[in-house]
Amino acid sequence: MSAAGNWLEENGLNFFFTAGSVTRPTAWYVALYLTDPTDAGTGTEVSGTNYTRRTVTFSSATTSGVKFATTNSGAVTFTTAGSDWGTVAYVAVYNASSGGDLLAHSALDSPKVVSNGDTFVINASNLTITLS
Repeated sequence: MSAAGNWLEENGLNFFFTAGSVTRPTAWYVALYLTDPTDAGTGTEVSGTNYTRRTVTFSSATTSGVKFATTNSGAVTFTTAGSDWGTVAYVAVYNASSGGDLLAHSALDSPKVVSNGDTFVINASNLTITLS
């Protein structure tokens, strides 16, 4: 993933550089987007039949060159589409199954048309969040 969301940026700075308290997320969810969610989560999230955000777990951070990275530790499998969802071009990670705070987001390497009957899967280690 290439960008941190506003919530992560603000709360990360508060956590490390102030005495203010920050509540750590206890669960993470992958959301699919048709348009760029931006740091504020303002894009168009998929809303077709059977679409829901999916839980994701991440591995411990490791170094990759000059960056630190974490990847999804297992496959993230969305429920089979019950209608055409459109062209999924972006993904985001949230701290809630609906609403919530956008933590990170990125464009997909290759947008994917999700039609009725398709299942969208992010294989293990294919969702990477980096900080440099």
